[in-house]
Amino acid sequence: RYVIDGFTQWLPAWKARNWRTSSKKPVLNEDLWRALEQAALPHCIHWQWVKGHSGHPLNERADRMANQAIQTMLNPL
Repeated sequence: RYVIDGFTQWLPAWKARNWRTSSKKPVLNEDLWRALEQAALPHCIHWQWVKGHSGHPLNERADRMANQAIQTMLNPL
């Protein structure tokens, strides 16, 4: 939900406030939000929240892929 809300609701407001929150503090992980925005530009994304570990096949696959990526980063060839 954090990424969905961040991308669809907060990001436009952060940009309008020059990457500041409503309390005028710098947006945390601004570099990552900017990178996500750039990566999303050429795509038409439909954001949908799915409860984790509830048996949804694509969510379970994404979880496996994320864990494999973590293991690859921790144990490179």
